[in-house]
Amino acid sequence: MNLKFKGACREVGRSAVLVDDRIMLDYGLKPGENTLYPLNGSRPEAVLVSHAHLDHAGAVPNLMDIAPEVFMTPPTFELASMLAKDTLKIADKKRQDAAFDTTDLSRFMEKTKRLDPGIEFHTHGYKAQFFDAGHIPGATSIYLEGKDSKSLFYTGDINTLDTRLVSGAADFPDADTLIIESTYFGEEHLPRKEIEKAFIDSLRDTLDMGGNVIIPAFAIGRTQEILMLLDAHGIRAYVDGMGVAAYKLMMKYPHYLRNPAHLKRAFGHATMVAGIKRNRVPLESSVIVTTAGMLNGGPVMYYLKKLFKDPKSKILITGYQVEGTNGRMALDNGVIENDGVIQQLGIKVEQYDFSAHCGDRELKAIVSEFCNRGTEHVFTMHGEDTECFAEWIRAETGVDAHAPELGEEFTV
Repeated sequence: MNLKFKGACREVGRSAVLVDDRIMLDYGLKPGENTLYPLNGSRPEAVLVSHAHLDHAGAVPNLMDIAPEVFMTPPTFELASMLAKDTLKIADKKRQDAAFDTTDLSRFMEKTKRLDPGIEFHTHGYKAQFFDAGHIPGATSIYLEGKDSKSLFYTGDINTLDTRLVSGAADFPDADTLIIESTYFGEEHLPRKEIEKAFIDSLRDTLDMGGNVIIPAFAIGRTQEILMLLDAHGIRAYVDGMGVAAYKLMMKYPHYLRNPAHLKRAFGHATMVAGIKRNRVPLESSVIVTTAGMLNGGPVMYYLKKLFKDPKSKILITGYQVEGTNGRMALDNGVIENDGVIQQLGIKVEQYDFSAHCGDRELKAIVSEFCNRGTEHVFTMHGEDTECFAEWIRAETGVDAHAPELGEEFTV
């Protein structure tokens, strides 16, 4: 089995792994000042998509000129299509060229086959199956087996712990080769209850002082979880941006959710904000959950224009911030770029680890389980410390492990 690593090598973003020049596992982009894409030149016959986030699915429509088969779960298809349409809308608004056009998007929607996890399927000589990944609704890990019975398990973004939104991943097959994400290798997540308590305490303190709380949240996954948390504590919030549309799509597939009744109640208690009514949101002791999660565009920038100097208010960041994004700049340097203007933030910025990824302990447990069951090769990707992860695997398990560089190729 030949593996070519086209992205997410010693970095977070633009995931893409090409198997035997035929099967592409994910095909995403990396957000930042300049959007990065996987290495080009691939012509896969099939694309298997783990989940809808842009760093895993955002560039799939760009492959449609070669008309590959595309496979993903039904929620992933709906959410990825929503994000792709938004990508074209943003490019048109900024008068920029997108990596694909409306024709590509139409082909993507026509070519995609939708399957639930647990259903075995075949494509171009491979047996394949999706396994629940516990990351966001519809997210999966991918199992592949070739005609020679050699097998591969690609985790995608994975979480083995329950969140309010989805249940953790719990079911793994045996596999000769493991490709594992490494986002939080070397970092432990605090227990969720501790994080939630600190988050709610900070939020209440801000409201008590008459300040506002801006919660930038990824439209898919984080917006819904945060609203469920706020609702559980009796806190009413305004919700603005694509997270509302994502919620409506998720509710079409309640069996992918851990508690669909609570999710429905949380959105019912929130005030949904349409763009034309954004100026009606009272900026007095208000809680606003809004996209974008890394402060790179979206309605969050409207609220920051109003509040960036306000020392009584807070930005509560709830997710990973890629280097080069406004969110990372806000955390590291206390500045953001808003409509081409560099702004020094007077508003307080705090970060809370509401990660939907495995932490260090869980990543090591997954690797140990696979290696104890006979896995012979491990590849670490989608992280900023993949080399150390591979070193740990070699030292602790004795199994062959690599942290691929961009464009590197292996035969296993």
